[in-house]
Amino acid sequence: MSEYINFTDEQIETANATDLELFLLSRGERLLPSGREKRMESDRSITVRGNKWYDHACERGGYPIDFVMQHYGLSFQDAVCALLGGNYTLSAEKENTHSERKVFALPKANADMRRVFAYLVKQRYIAQNVVAEFAHAKLLYEDAKHNAVFVGKDEHGIAKHAHLRSTNSFAAPFRLNIEGGDSAYSFHYDGTNDRLFVFEAPIDMLSYISLTDGDWKENSYVALCGTAKHAMLKMLELHPAIREVTFCMDNDEAGIKATERLRHECEERGIAVSVDLPQHKDWNDDLCAEAEATMEIT
Repeated sequence: MSEYINFTDEQIETANATDLELFLLSRGERLLPSGREKRMESDRSITVRGNKWYDHACERGGYPIDFVMQHYGLSFQDAVCALLGGNYTLSAEKENTHSERKVFALPKANADMRRVFAYLVKQRYIAQNVVAEFAHAKLLYEDAKHNAVFVGKDEHGIAKHAHLRSTNSFAAPFRLNIEGGDSAYSFHYDGTNDRLFVFEAPIDMLSYISLTDGDWKENSYVALCGTAKHAMLKMLELHPAIREVTFCMDNDEAGIKATERLRHECEERGIAVSVDLPQHKDWNDDLCAEAEATMEIT
């Protein structure tokens, strides 16, 4: 196991600002011209330009950290180290030897959540009352570094998981799960009826709720913070009355494949399944498009 390094926001942003063309060339990769981009010779479905990449086969892309994790199979820690080229401070906390799991702890809270509130409402167009509802329930807050923290609690109300999303609009954004968390308790909302809605990301979950008419609080919702099944299965375990699951995953190849995989888990348990796909890539894209269209009309 590589040593644990408590990277700063600035270090993560620096890693995500890495020029991928130069990084790949430094690793011995050959790049081929492809219009204004470069195409990897070893995997011609992947193109890079500056600090962005896109896999045309999977129809997904993003920034350097995700690329290095996916393409080279590295952990988040090792990916950031590779991108920084060793230029990081080693005054970092180290995990105990013997590969012990890091103890989960929520990031220190900021005195208020004005920046996160403004980011979610003004930039992501999530309804104010929805943000306020989750903040009041202590499922959403702003940490001392001004990241949005989406908290997952267990059945006793104890925080077991946290997903961070950068609110910095001047650098490449990052999102990550706090180490040591239990993925079975990712960001979710416990409703009262027999319906569960499943999402990939917390912001998409809040966006969908913002787009929904009616009393959304009757339903249950869970953001997998990825595409693994653990949080969905935990919701089904804790809420045996749930008889229908609606998958609201991303409208891309990865999201569609995950939906097919997860729906089988439900069907094997005799639970009805439905699918609700966003018109754009994800539900926040839909919400932003609707909000911007409304502003153009007015």
